[in-house]
Amino acid sequence: MKRSIMYFALAGMLTIGSYTAHAAEIVIDPAGVDMQQYQNDLVQCHLLSRQVRPKAGRGAVGGAVVGGLVGRAVGNRHTARRAARAGAVGGLVRGAAITRYQRHVVVRNCLHNRGYNILN
Repeated sequence: MKRSIMYFALAGMLTIGSYTAHAAEIVIDPAGVDMQQYQNDLVQCHLLSRQVRPKAGRGAVGGAVVGGLVGRAVGNRHTARRAARAGAVGGLVRGAAITRYQRHVVVRNCLHNRGYNILN
């Protein structure tokens, strides 16, 4: 039973890693770019990205539900509680990673739409 919970947590962590790997810094081609204007545009794009709603809370609830159901299926009430807690933490982290990735995409698209040549 404990092994099943470990596999469940490991799968969640691998999923989180796939989202955070994409949230690297944006690299632009600086040729012909006014860097002061770029910094201003970058700040404005980051402010626009704040419109992406945080998904951590929803992720925690979903993770707790799924974790509880899996824990109940493979064990007893105590296993279900532990799995629900693990699922909540995993869902919280995954939701935060998804939000970070989506905000990164917004910033990247915003800079692209403002005429910057994005290299990554």
